[in-house]
Amino acid sequence: MKTTNRMMLLVALFLFVGMGMAFAQETSKRPQYVTVTTMHWNMDLKDFKMEEWKAVEKEFLDKVTSKNEHVVAAGFYLHRMTPDNTELLYVQAFPTWNDIDLAANRNDELIKEAWSSESARKAFFEKRNKYYSPYHSDEIYATMPNAKLFNDDNMTEDKILYVRTGHFAYPKDGNGDEFRKAFDDYTLNVFHKNEYIKGYYPQSHAYGADRTVFVEAFYLDSMADLEKMYDRNEELFNAYWKDEAARKKMSDLEGKYFTPVHSDAIYTAVAGLRK
Repeated sequence: MKTTNRMMLLVALFLFVGMGMAFAQETSKRPQYVTVTTMHWNMDLKDFKMEEWKAVEKEFLDKVTSKNEHVVAAGFYLHRMTPDNTELLYVQAFPTWNDIDLAANRNDELIKEAWSSESARKAFFEKRNKYYSPYHSDEIYATMPNAKLFNDDNMTEDKILYVRTGHFAYPKDGNGDEFRKAFDDYTLNVFHKNEYIKGYYPQSHAYGADRTVFVEAFYLDSMADLEKMYDRNEELFNAYWKDEAARKKMSDLEGKYFTPVHSDAIYTAVAGLRK
């Protein structure tokens, strides 16, 4: 746990003092924004079958999302260990802020192409919408540098997504060069070398209820690998920062730049419903 806390600190510091420069340097290499829609199952649906739900969403994926050039990636994440067992997340990644609007317009065009008559569209979306409660919430996050990209081209089995949400403390005396280097050092020498972490995505608040939010998403093969990830992070951290003074400096910085509050959630990344 302590090692993950240290990582959050470093990314927070990097965000405060160097986010604009980093985004400008990497804009052409990765999506800039991620939208997260938190939906809820229709708990009154009596004949729910997971495979039937997957088939409906796979049809929408094949006919609409996969053909939408403004959507870089998309996927569903189901509750595994979260405060609300009714929730599921739908996550999409976009090259630019403008692509969020363009993608919505393009979806409308593709929907009309896929279900050409009004009656066909009505029938499909009645079938699709029956699975969900009408209530949902949306957040938009800005992607951050040094992600460890998860290769899901051949993802035939569900994966684990561990999500840690922390909060920035917004200190006034951050040092950009120092903490930018620390951010790079940590991600490249700990998370990128941790064989249990198949993918790592740091994201900061862009639009939503809480501007202090910082989210880290980790892809893992299994629940068993979660504890192994922590142990391996600690080993790699100690291997890179070899003396106690360096490790203490990291801990002191954590208390200065990050609040002590965080939350943890675990989701199932659904194979077969990903762009």
